Amino acid sequence: MIPFTYARAQDALEAVRLGAQAQAAYLGGGTNLVDLLRETVARPSALVDVSGLSRDIEERADGSLLVGAAATNTALAEHRAVRTRYPLLARAIMAGASGQIRNMATVGGNILQRTRCTYFYDNDGSRCNKRTPGQGCDAVDGFNRIHAVLGASPSCVATHPSDMCVALAALDAIVHLQGAGGTRTLPLTDLHRLPEDHPERDTVLAPGELITAVELPALPFAAHSTYRKVRDRSSYAFALVSVAAALDLEDGIVKDVRLALGGVAHKPWRAWKAEAALKGKPLTDDALRAAAAAELAGAQALRDNGFKIELAQRTMVAVVRGLAGAAAKAANKGEQP
Repeated sequence: MIPFTYARAQDALEAVRLGAQAQAAYLGGGTNLVDLLRETVARPSALVDVSGLSRDIEERADGSLLVGAAATNTALAEHRAVRTRYPLLARAIMAGASGQIRNMATVGGNILQRTRCTYFYDNDGSRCNKRTPGQGCDAVDGFNRIHAVLGASPSCVATHPSDMCVALAALDAIVHLQGAGGTRTLPLTDLHRLPEDHPERDTVLAPGELITAVELPALPFAAHSTYRKVRDRSSYAFALVSVAAALDLEDGIVKDVRLALGGVAHKPWRAWKAEAALKGKPLTDDALRAAAAAELAGAQALRDNGFKIELAQRTMVAVVRGLAGAAAKAANKGEQP
């Protein structure tokens, strides 16, 4: 048993003050932290309960949405504005976990959850640089079927596990932060780090810095969006590959597009190259395949996960093609896509 203190923060400022203690950890729904405590991967000396902070989901006049970090995954997925304006986000959350977990898990905690790499959790028998810096990475030469093909390093090949974050990356979400020095905002695509030589650092957050809210900018064509998760079984499994996509198509030309990948990297992977390859051009099968290939051109396979490269490309093509087909059917019926 590892002893720790417990305190429940009344507001963000108190949470940050309490979180400044050495080896303190923030506790939201606990759906990941409790696992880490049980496996002695996390050994905090103090838990700061932030589950009582804002759970509001605010629809703003400019069409954006401001989501309190303590809002549950269920509340976000079931919110009317999310289901109608950002359906890819609702679908990503619903694909992410069981109903019981979604009822407990918070938005802030989901963003900060740690990898599900089996070597990371094996505290007794495996080397892991993310768990113990400088120890080595047994996944590099071990069973690495679920590991990264993009943005990995010799120090770490783990993947980020969140489905919700893949959708947030595609939506240009902005993270609101409270730290000892005040408040700041950060694009979600800049929040998580690639492993490089310091895989123990999952994010660019300063010590004790707290996520207080997530902002979803107004993006009208996000109403025409979806999320697809490819996994070994239909429930209770993390993504081998996932794709979040939104498409703005006019007369067969891509006016705008958003694409992000999950299950392939140490962070939610925004597919900037594929987006650039598609924008302003006719949406043909050849163009889709070329865009997907451009995004995965830098992918590097390990012994067991080379299939992910083609799987990611095929899934991107299928998802965007499906959105285009839905838009065409809606147009033929005189409806909005």
